[in-house]
Amino acid sequence: MTSDDVGSPYEEALDTLSSLIARRTRADGNNKGDQFDLMFDYLKILELDVPVSEMKVIHVAGTKGKGSTCTFSESILRNCGFHTGLFTSPHLIDVRERFRLDGVEICEEKFLAYFWWCWNRLKEKTNEDVPMPTYFRFLALLAFKIFSAEQVDVAILEVGLGGKFDATNVVQAPIVCGISSLGYDHMEILGNTLGEIAGEKAGIFKHEVPAFTVPQPEEAMAVLENKASQLGIPLQVAPPLDVSSLNALELGLDGEHQYLNAGLAIALCNTWLQRTGHSEGMYLDQTNTLPVQFVKGLATANLQGRAQVVPDLHFNMQNQCNPNFGGLVFFLDGAHSPESLDMCARWFSHAVKQDIQQQNSLEEQHNNKSPKHSLMQSDSSGGKSKQILLFNCMSVRDPQLLLPRLLNTCANHGVYFHEALFVPNQSLFNKVGSHALPSTDPPQADVSWQLTLQRVWESLIHGEKGGKGTEPSDITSCESSSVFPSLPLAIKWLRDNVQQNRSVRFQVLVTGSLHLVGDVLRLIKK
Repeated sequence: MTSDDVGSPYEEALDTLSSLIARRTRADGNNKGDQFDLMFDYLKILELDVPVSEMKVIHVAGTKGKGSTCTFSESILRNCGFHTGLFTSPHLIDVRERFRLDGVEICEEKFLAYFWWCWNRLKEKTNEDVPMPTYFRFLALLAFKIFSAEQVDVAILEVGLGGKFDATNVVQAPIVCGISSLGYDHMEILGNTLGEIAGEKAGIFKHEVPAFTVPQPEEAMAVLENKASQLGIPLQVAPPLDVSSLNALELGLDGEHQYLNAGLAIALCNTWLQRTGHSEGMYLDQTNTLPVQFVKGLATANLQGRAQVVPDLHFNMQNQCNPNFGGLVFFLDGAHSPESLDMCARWFSHAVKQDIQQQNSLEEQHNNKSPKHSLMQSDSSGGKSKQILLFNCMSVRDPQLLLPRLLNTCANHGVYFHEALFVPNQSLFNKVGSHALPSTDPPQADVSWQLTLQRVWESLIHGEKGGKGTEPSDITSCESSSVFPSLPLAIKWLRDNVQQNRSVRFQVLVTGSLHLVGDVLRLIKK
């Protein structure tokens, strides 16, 4: 019996975990400190208070890049020979992605053993005064149990949301803390200014624990420095990675912004090695020469849903699309803030051109033609490639801040969308953590929010004064946009178009929501 079987032990655990969603608030473990101290009670119930106090933790908060920074850090230290534990969020397909041992998501057998161990003890010991934990708090506790039982050398923890009241902040003595790039996100919880947001993130700083960050906006940096000063610790700014120190290798995570995250990860790992007495032979001097373990770790780091390119290979093969041109390829990035969408657009603009160049090269070999006779075009002005946007974002976000950044940055790099598709998240109809194939006929969703997104898009395409019948402006070359009641229907529409236009390469940018990215991955990988 596999985990996809209804009624399997794994599905039973997911059903049980899903029961905590009803208790989940929007902020989950970060609701303005709502009963945050309960985390210490939970640790005692699970007899994890001492093990957690002894864990050699790297703790990372931030608006953008904290997941990438944690992934780089884990890969570096694993390549240095350490037994690593990595806790991240959210998951894209399967909840086990959140718990990685030596770079690999925890297996079902271990997950089930540790899940029920925690669940049964909490069920037995909790009461009205100390109720069952909320969803994210339970997952954080489960991570502590897994890393303790597996006796990891280092536990790398990504903050779920905020910092001060995040469930991971129950760790009182990490080895080193990091703050990745800050921006406007989750403002309904963390505050309306960069200073307020920075104050929440700086809540992970601890007395006498080294802290690092990346170059920040002045308002945010001032708050971080003030908080560090109050705790008597220097706040050090990690410089972006110098590409020359990689010895011609490329970072495992794509995008120019990753050099910022890699630089922070290097500083965190270097400090962790020093403070745990393991830096001999790997200490980073001022020559900008990275140890070979660091280089390999940076080059082999892997993180789903961030600047990830996934061809729809099964469909392309089934429909006899020529592998050298045509077909359907997804460009996935879970960007969901104005700043991250700007970075996403820069990456996508570069990635689609690189993809086309690769197809040109393959086609040239296939047809023995010179590049000037290539079928593939490096723009979207009517050639044999089409760029399509597949988008959704949470209703608490402002599409007037998100979509213009994406559209204008792509246009500035010569990339224009032929079509924009707006869909609800498929995961809204599924149990949390389930990796079963989503239904192709899910319950009818309320698409009023998607229609709002479409209206914002149309106003950008046609201009604020343009009517519904106005021709698209020159800046976009966009023909139309569509709203679909479900993601499977949107994927079917894309596949139908590919089947009818087998010489055209459809390049689909999936962004605005990590949940949407995960849902697309689940659909195209099954």
